[in-house]
Amino acid sequence: MSVRIVIDSASDITKQRADEMNLDFMPLKTLFGEEEYLDGITITHEGFYEKLIECGVVPTTSQIAPYEFEKKFKEIREAGDTAVVITLSSLLSGTYQSAVLASDGYEDCICLVDSLNLSLGIQNLILYAVRLREQGLSAREIAAELERVKDKILVLAVFDTLEYLKQGGRISKSAAWAGTMLSIKPVISVVKGEVVILGKARGSKNGNNMLIQNIQQSGGVDFTMPYCLGYSGLDDTLLQKYIRDSAPLWEGKTNYLPISTIGSVIGTHAGPGAIGVSFFHQ
Repeated sequence: MSVRIVIDSASDITKQRADEMNLDFMPLKTLFGEEEYLDGITITHEGFYEKLIECGVVPTTSQIAPYEFEKKFKEIREAGDTAVVITLSSLLSGTYQSAVLASDGYEDCICLVDSLNLSLGIQNLILYAVRLREQGLSAREIAAELERVKDKILVLAVFDTLEYLKQGGRISKSAAWAGTMLSIKPVISVVKGEVVILGKARGSKNGNNMLIQNIQQSGGVDFTMPYCLGYSGLDDTLLQKYIRDSAPLWEGKTNYLPISTIGSVIGTHAGPGAIGVSFFHQ
């Protein structure tokens, strides 16, 4: 009997990386009009941004259905395994509720964890779960520990454009137009499972400074726990600028900055050019 870790694609861990870490990968769906894609399976992170730029259609996303979770849970039970299931925040998607519905009757082998987070924040929780599994903890013990620490994860991001927030109905057209004219970069975080705007910076340098200030105010990065930087789009130019601007946060504390691309689930609302950082705060 082995302990399995089931994740959804909103964590922005790619299918290839999930396979390398022995994770069970379940994709949300991304839709461009009538065209439907399985996030991370039939459309890659890079392919999503190429299509976003080329086709001019506002994409949407769709949660994982209870049926898909039930198939996975049945597979796990028949293999004699147990599993920890880590999902996108229940306040941002119905994916967690789908898992809850599917878990009826599987309580003996399935432990659910609502990450109350997204993208890089879920990723940090998953990486910690992998560490705990390597230490020999049971699925139930891992789930309990994740519940204990998940509120310590801080996700911060700067969006390069307001256009996709406008298209998704998150802000008005007039606010998006004014923000574009003034080169406004919204700085966001995840608080109690929901996305909140911490501030609006004039230009990318001020956006970077706001990220740095929020990290410092949180008490700083706990480098004994998983941490990650990420970007959306087809190149990491803006992220590399942020890394240079924030060098004092990392220098002398770590020799490695893990970098992840942000896929279609979050990219639908962020658009290209977003940068983010996620970590367990001190």
